Amino acid sequence: MGLIGREHRGFQPDELVAYAYGDPRSSGAVVDASGAAVRSGNAWYHLAYSCQTSADGLNIERFKYSLGGAIPKGEWAKHYLVAP
Repeated sequence: MGLIGREHRGFQPDELVAYAYGDPRSSGAVVDASGAAVRSGNAWYHLAYSCQTSADGLNIERFKYSLGGAIPKGEWAKHYLVAP
């Protein structure tokens, strides 16, 4: 979340739900979450990301993401998104 906050001015992510719109997939040291959501301030946003860790799982070696649009408040409960 720190990277997302640094790359998007005014964005202060404080919560992430990897399974909001679909289950994350993992294969070895790679996790893909195309249906994630991230909260900043009083809003939730669509997020897709891929993360690869070191073999021991202690370090992030690669992280790519795509930040999407705001999620309507009426959809929050259905997708496990809690109010701030």
